[in-house]
Amino acid sequence: MESFTGGRLPPDDVVVAALRAGDEAMFATLLDTWSRGMLWLARTHVSTNDSAEEIVQDTWLAVVRGIGGFEGRSSVKTWVYRILVNTAKKRGMRENRTVPWSSVFEQERPTVDRSRFQGGDDPLPGHWKELPAAWPTPEGEVLAAEVRGRIAAALAELPPRQRAVITLRDVEGCTSEEVCEILEISAANQRVLLHRARASVRGRLEDYFETARRSA
Repeated sequence: MESFTGGRLPPDDVVVAALRAGDEAMFATLLDTWSRGMLWLARTHVSTNDSAEEIVQDTWLAVVRGIGGFEGRSSVKTWVYRILVNTAKKRGMRENRTVPWSSVFEQERPTVDRSRFQGGDDPLPGHWKELPAAWPTPEGEVLAAEVRGRIAAALAELPPRQRAVITLRDVEGCTSEEVCEILEISAANQRVLLHRARASVRGRLEDYFETARRSA
């Protein structure tokens, strides 16, 4: 899957200086750019949308109050998202919904039918027997909006850990290193979660895109 990210922000030093100076325009830009992804991530820790929205609000308040002490040991985005995750974990613990990230390999079901991959006796074990058909490029605002809606619905159906990783990687454009730091998971766990999330989303969308391809 390709990343769904939007435009670029200024360099971190510019962002930090603007926030410390009380630049409302910069703060508004960050809100517009990151809040949706933050809401998705917060929702993986709590049981309601209202709780997730409160977590995002509390995170931005903490950012405003703490920007003076930002030391630049990580990117601004990683710092903000770490605040979000810590806030969400505390809220999730109160709701008794905390899921250990270390349990990524437990009770995970395959996201793609194993029969679609080559077996041990084939030339390339584990590879696709037939590559999935390329998805058509959405044209027009109506079709693009429909595709985004279907992607959002597919993401919402993912297990919380998978949804958190694919949201950070493919929606928010974070690097694998940033995701590992934000979620405090290993590189191996991040790769497994991302692979399963992408495969699951693609599986949910295959019928839709196949229909679109045939009608094109």
